[in-house]
Amino acid sequence: MKHFNLFVLLSAVSLGLVALTPPVRPKPVKLVKVWETDSTLRTPESVLYDGKSTLYVANIDGKPDGLDGSGFISKVTLDGKIENLRWTSGLNAPKGMGLHKNRLYVTDIYRLVCINTVTGQAEKTWDGVGKDAFLNDVTVAKDGTVYVSDNRNDKIYRLKDDKWEVWLEGEQLNKPNGVLAVGKNKLMIGSTKIGALRTVDVDTKGITTLADGMAATDGIVPEGKGNYFVSDWNGQLFHVNADGTKEQLMDTRGQKVNSADIEYVANKKLLIVPTFYRNTLVAYRVEQ
Repeated sequence: MKHFNLFVLLSAVSLGLVALTPPVRPKPVKLVKVWETDSTLRTPESVLYDGKSTLYVANIDGKPDGLDGSGFISKVTLDGKIENLRWTSGLNAPKGMGLHKNRLYVTDIYRLVCINTVTGQAEKTWDGVGKDAFLNDVTVAKDGTVYVSDNRNDKIYRLKDDKWEVWLEGEQLNKPNGVLAVGKNKLMIGSTKIGALRTVDVDTKGITTLADGMAATDGIVPEGKGNYFVSDWNGQLFHVNADGTKEQLMDTRGQKVNSADIEYVANKKLLIVPTFYRNTLVAYRVEQ
């Protein structure tokens, strides 16, 4: 009798007579503005949380490829107060940042700069390959391995055990901008050319696409449980679920407000957005 009932149920499902319970979808995410800094920042391109109380902000202060020495790093508190506008200066056009112990790694057009967070002084630099190197974002794996994108030249650099090398290159990268090390063997990249969030297997270097349709992908930060926040430099913010589905959280393109390399402070549910030409950081509370 049980077998007969199962047969009847399966037949009914196949005929569309019985509706199966739809899969549970993640709750929609919304952003609520909490604060905005004053506008004394100068073309803020990226923001990075130190895990304690400070936000580091990379200020280009000029052309994104200008070798002018006017770039600098600021310190901002978690409630939006600019604590030290020019904590360290003398850079050109700093962009992505990564932190490991007391070392802040910053891209500066053609080079990667390592700054001591205790002294604020540059300790070492590594140059990209070729005169047209344009290093952009930085991520640091838990073991201290540093990955750096060159989105003009389709390259990913790696600094491991003090060895600096081109780790991955080729048109398959589709102009990589944002990079994010996840776990032991996964690297997330934002391919700007195709507006996609993609996964690189560190062991095999194989690339798969998690989500696309996001225009000029810039910052990538984890929300947790395989979910991510992704920014489009033009002024969009997206939430990407672990299954690859995505939702647009914000669109300020109409107001000509950019959203550059973002940060997420998980314990406060704060998404921090550098507005680039508007010269501010904006913090949003993430709600579901």
